[in-house]
Amino acid sequence: MKTTKFLFAFAVLSMLLSACNKDDEDNPTPEVDYLIFGHFFGECQGEECVEIFKLEEDKLYEDSNDTYPNSSDFYNASYTELPDGLFDQVNGLEDLFPMGLLEEQGVVIGQPDAGDWGGLYIEYKSGETQKFWLLDLAKENVSDDYHDFIDAVSARIQIINQ
Repeated sequence: MKTTKFLFAFAVLSMLLSACNKDDEDNPTPEVDYLIFGHFFGECQGEECVEIFKLEEDKLYEDSNDTYPNSSDFYNASYTELPDGLFDQVNGLEDLFPMGLLEEQGVVIGQPDAGDWGGLYIEYKSGETQKFWLLDLAKENVSDDYHDFIDAVSARIQIINQ
């Protein structure tokens, strides 16, 4: 009896593991056309209150509009290319993008800038998929799944602004 249970459990586990491997082959990580990221603060003065950047291919761009983003439409930007050295320092952010964001029903995650602590604007484009979000910088207001990405975005903005 124990042998039968063991064999059954082994067979189920083997099927699950082989299914995971097959899914990885059938659904590789999508190629990102571009990733737009930045922060915004409403109760703020100066140029650094809204900082929006775009990673695309092997270039990094900065928005010069510095307009506070809203939840009704994609950010309207006017981009200027930044030096290659900055791209090299912030490249790879698209690899840290939490794919769970693509499953979110709304564009506002948490309460961005509700208490003057700011928010992040994130826009993702891969093939036919193009979406944007406003994420709360107060990590206690968002899923743990997004914490590392929020930290990575904030760190890259600091690198660019040095």
